[in-house]
Amino acid sequence: MPRQSARRLIVTIDGPAGAGKSTVARQLAARLGYWYLDTGALYRAVAWKVRSEGVNQEDGEAIAKLLPDLQVGMDQRGDGVRVTVNGRDVTTELRTPEISAMASMVSAIPAVREWLLPVQRRVAEAGGIVAEGRDLGTRVFPSADAKFFLDADVNTRAGRRQQDLAVAGQTAPLERTKQEIETRDQRDRSRAIAPLVPATDAEVIDSSSLTVEQVLDRMMGKIAAKL
Repeated sequence: MPRQSARRLIVTIDGPAGAGKSTVARQLAARLGYWYLDTGALYRAVAWKVRSEGVNQEDGEAIAKLLPDLQVGMDQRGDGVRVTVNGRDVTTELRTPEISAMASMVSAIPAVREWLLPVQRRVAEAGGIVAEGRDLGTRVFPSADAKFFLDADVNTRAGRRQQDLAVAGQTAPLERTKQEIETRDQRDRSRAIAPLVPATDAEVIDSSSLTVEQVLDRMMGKIAAKL
């Protein structure tokens, strides 16, 4: 049974693609009995809409015009979090390399980040949430109770991404996956708005040689002191 606590914390896990954030965040949320918020899925959902409308992913003005009529929903179910765009379940369509690359570009658009900021914060109003993304501890939830930055070397991350793609029934050459990750790293770390950096009060964990259980144990050790 998930652990329940009288105090409902906000826990953030930031880090680059392929570091293992999704796996760790889901299992940590299950241990705590918390809601799991995959903020990356929100940006992927916007990217999915941009692609479906045939809008140029670099046209910030055109993308901003899509936002007023865009409805992104997240529903926690037994098999994970399902994501909808204007009522359509697009969960299985959000993990392709194309959407991943597009989401990284879309996330650098100020209008998109501003539009999603209150969406993310509303989910966490009551606490009891484990949120994973790239700027949660620095911008979205700067007062979070526990912050982590999960990292790993690029070869490890590329291998993990390959496994994710295989589960989704997709394949891609390892070198191409590695190159895509390095390109995204550069874009995410150098963007002017909400760059990918650890919060000053985040615990940085290199998961390259750690099991999921070892990462979870380290996180639970810090969280336990705040419950």
